[in-house]
Amino acid sequence: MVVVQEADFDLAVEYQKLTENNAQDGAVVTFIGRVRDFNQGQGVTGLTLEHYPGMTEKALKGIEQKAKERWPINRVTIIHRVGSLKICDQIVFVGISSPHRESAFAATEFIMDYLKNDAPFWKKETTKQGCHWVEAQQKDKDALKKW
Repeated sequence: MVVVQEADFDLAVEYQKLTENNAQDGAVVTFIGRVRDFNQGQGVTGLTLEHYPGMTEKALKGIEQKAKERWPINRVTIIHRVGSLKICDQIVFVGISSPHRESAFAATEFIMDYLKNDAPFWKKETTKQGCHWVEAQQKDKDALKKW
């Protein structure tokens, strides 16, 4: 399941969806990314995420498909929020169910690494000094090399 939305999500609800009527999977891994109050040495007071509807969902589904081709994973949930977010707001949820933990952990990390690089989202941070668009970081690009 891939969803791009402005509304927040509920970890308990998403976990339930991954596990309900799912006796085959012994591992469930979840990741939540949140808005933090600093980035690249600056204090952050808010974040705005923009995207291209349709294109974004297609890109996320492609990332999901690549993960399914690499690991024996059964259920995948990717939720990414857009719009204006405050400090500590949830931004992204990735949930994976798999028969084994190794695959669930690897697929979750893979999805996040590719999401940071290949998903068409644009971040504008608000700081005490003003607003600016966030550039891709080299460490995120380097993370793809392990896959």
